[in-house]
Amino acid sequence: MKMLLQEKYCPNFYTYIIYIRSLILKFSAITTLFACIYTTANAQTFTKISGSVLNEGGKPMEFATLSLLRVKDSSIVKGTMADANGKYIFDKIAAGDYIVAATTMGYQKTHSAKFTAGAQAVNLPAIAMQPSSQNLKTVNITAAKPLVERKADRLVMNVENSIVATGNSALEVLERAPGVTVDKDDNISLQGKAGVTVMINDKLTYLSSTQLANLLRSTDGSTIQSIELITNPSSKYDAAGNSGIINIKLKKNKQSGFNGSLTAGAGYGLNFRNNSSLNMNVKEGDWNFFGSFSRGDIKRENNMNIRRSVTNSTDVTYFNQLTEFVNQVHFNNYRFGADYNTSKRNVLGFIVSGDHSSGFDDNSNLTNIGPSYNQVDSMQNTPSTIDQTYRNIAFNLNDKFDIDTLGQSISVDVDHSRFRNNSVGYYNTQFLLPDGTSYRNPLLIANITPSKITINTQKVDYVKPLNKTLKLELGAKFSFVKTDNDLQAKLDSTGTGLVDDPNRTNHFIYDEKIKAGYFNLSKEFKTTSVQLGLRAEHTKSKGDLITTNNVVERSYLNFFPTLFVNQKLGKKHELGFNYSRRIDRPSYEDLNPFVYYLDQFTYSQGNPFLKPQYTNSFELNYTYNKTINLSLNYSHTSDVFTEVILTDTARKVTYQTNLNFNSQDSYSLNLNTPFTFWKWWTGNLTFTGFYNNFKANDLLGGNLNKGRASFFFKTTHNFLLPKEIKAEIVTFYQSTVSYGIYNIKPQYSIDLGFSRSFLNKKLNVKLAVSDVFWMRRNNITANYQTVDLDIRQKRETRIARVNLTYNFGNTKIKSRDRQTGADAESNRVKSRN
Repeated sequence: MKMLLQEKYCPNFYTYIIYIRSLILKFSAITTLFACIYTTANAQTFTKISGSVLNEGGKPMEFATLSLLRVKDSSIVKGTMADANGKYIFDKIAAGDYIVAATTMGYQKTHSAKFTAGAQAVNLPAIAMQPSSQNLKTVNITAAKPLVERKADRLVMNVENSIVATGNSALEVLERAPGVTVDKDDNISLQGKAGVTVMINDKLTYLSSTQLANLLRSTDGSTIQSIELITNPSSKYDAAGNSGIINIKLKKNKQSGFNGSLTAGAGYGLNFRNNSSLNMNVKEGDWNFFGSFSRGDIKRENNMNIRRSVTNSTDVTYFNQLTEFVNQVHFNNYRFGADYNTSKRNVLGFIVSGDHSSGFDDNSNLTNIGPSYNQVDSMQNTPSTIDQTYRNIAFNLNDKFDIDTLGQSISVDVDHSRFRNNSVGYYNTQFLLPDGTSYRNPLLIANITPSKITINTQKVDYVKPLNKTLKLELGAKFSFVKTDNDLQAKLDSTGTGLVDDPNRTNHFIYDEKIKAGYFNLSKEFKTTSVQLGLRAEHTKSKGDLITTNNVVERSYLNFFPTLFVNQKLGKKHELGFNYSRRIDRPSYEDLNPFVYYLDQFTYSQGNPFLKPQYTNSFELNYTYNKTINLSLNYSHTSDVFTEVILTDTARKVTYQTNLNFNSQDSYSLNLNTPFTFWKWWTGNLTFTGFYNNFKANDLLGGNLNKGRASFFFKTTHNFLLPKEIKAEIVTFYQSTVSYGIYNIKPQYSIDLGFSRSFLNKKLNVKLAVSDVFWMRRNNITANYQTVDLDIRQKRETRIARVNLTYNFGNTKIKSRDRQTGADAESNRVKSRN
């Protein structure tokens, strides 16, 4: 039985193919059943309509778009595309009076004569199309998507149009998205709430904050097309993410022929950095090949001062800790694949993506210890070095089949990902008196932490329009994740060499299996749309701390309903209501009970007993003229896991971990709107006011009940200057925020950028400076029970950058723009910074 389960959740390539085939056969049977029921209930005469489309010279108009219209009300019955010979066919058409409309870029819309379909097949005369009066060779397309736009269920930031995003990493670009903030430890919040699920190209990353920061920091921002913010996802999405989903869409060229772009950039703040990327696309006939490669070197500094006091039964000890982090990252990311149209209705694709990167930290840490901050009895000096390597690769096989032209489709994704991340850290503590002399032997600590992760997922989605206004969506997903983390801890306290440290050496293996299924049923009325959904997820997990034989097993089934109602109040007014229930499972890093030392009195440790947290979220939103968006949100999260810094007064130790608080209640008001001062000065404003309240019983001997009203806003100003120069200014301000036991001090910054195109818009040059006035800081205080600390942190945030992008190859736009299958599954990485 165990082998059968392993085969089910860890299939090889051939098992994947058999699995896909069985899924498709099962869903084909469902589709056939729908068709039989529909045919039985609506028995009538059907026929076939065919014809061809020609240009003004009598040659075939390949890939023209054809629509079959009912004469009595001009409604569209079916749509299709002409083949390479200009021919088209409409199958299974009921008797009646029709016309055929033909459209394609550069030509006038043309209609056939009225005709009647009956029992016999209809072969129409050729439709002759005439060129439009515009000459495409002389048309300059200057329209661009707005930086921020509202769609039905999400807010979209079009990164490719942003100047100040130039030369930034994906993490730095993400900080500029509306409603998004990133704290000192790279934890991402959306609308003032932590617990964001991040997706890349519609695929989950499953990352902890450290893992996600490593991935995004090693991703070139120039490869990003857009960032989608989904505060209340439907049942189609995984139920993870109590504050919603951030979906990062990478660029993918859809033009015909051979084309691509080359980007090179450099930046300097306190240190030099560089980046470059190459994107290529070959699209011809039924094949589309694409690939990208990006590389870069980033060196950054981070200075932090931690002042804390520890009170025990006899005295108070004060610690003044000065730490300087210098981090260097060299990244190499690649992504390539192909899509093949096996027929007009089916697209088969594969994608391979990977990350081969390395990092090196050279840190210094000096801690002054005494009866007050101004009086020092002893010091600890702990320089440290950390070498890290990341070798990650992911494979994706996808298939999308359009069962008919009415919108019925089925898509299948199979993914396999492997990650091998290694970290070797050395911490050498010197124990000093105030005059600098040593009073005991130095303590050398070594952490060798190889990490292996394997992820297998299989997903199938089925869409069936039941009629013109009613649509059904069904889907299932299976995932298996195994993480293997080995902490090989060593120490030397005598100067005789490193020996094994049995108190910290640990081997932790975590297995997680999730089976999920969902349905969405949506109905369109005259002015109202309703979508009702339900997702079920069964989770089985096992955390095994092999060293101490400490095993934590869980098995639970949860249901996650969703409801979306949208009401049109007129041509320019829309009102919506959303509800969803969501879950967040602890990240692998947070469950890992390993101890990571900064010095003898400061460390972090995972918590294998963390429980999942559950969130019920409600949202009321209003949209004016598809541009001004206002929303009110309320959510209640139970068993909310929260990062805390605790104090062991007996050992005078301060350590960071995660605990389950009783609850978090969040309220927020969000406004996003574009603005225009003059034709040459436009922009976008995002404002979020929020209140978070945390409750925790018996936390360090007390009951926590803490909340605070806060707000932040971002503005983006776009300027059209003489000589086709574009300028952009981004401002950001966040008031004091309470999170758990912490108070996060205000943050603010201003970014500036310029861009200009040359060589007939093939070459684009961008100049940008982030945090122009060197104002962005992360300062935190905490004063609760035995915890009394003040953290002041300044990162390397003011960086000047220059980026050059050159577009090459055939950029001739053809009339056909095929949509490919699903994009690649993103990484589920496990690493330690």
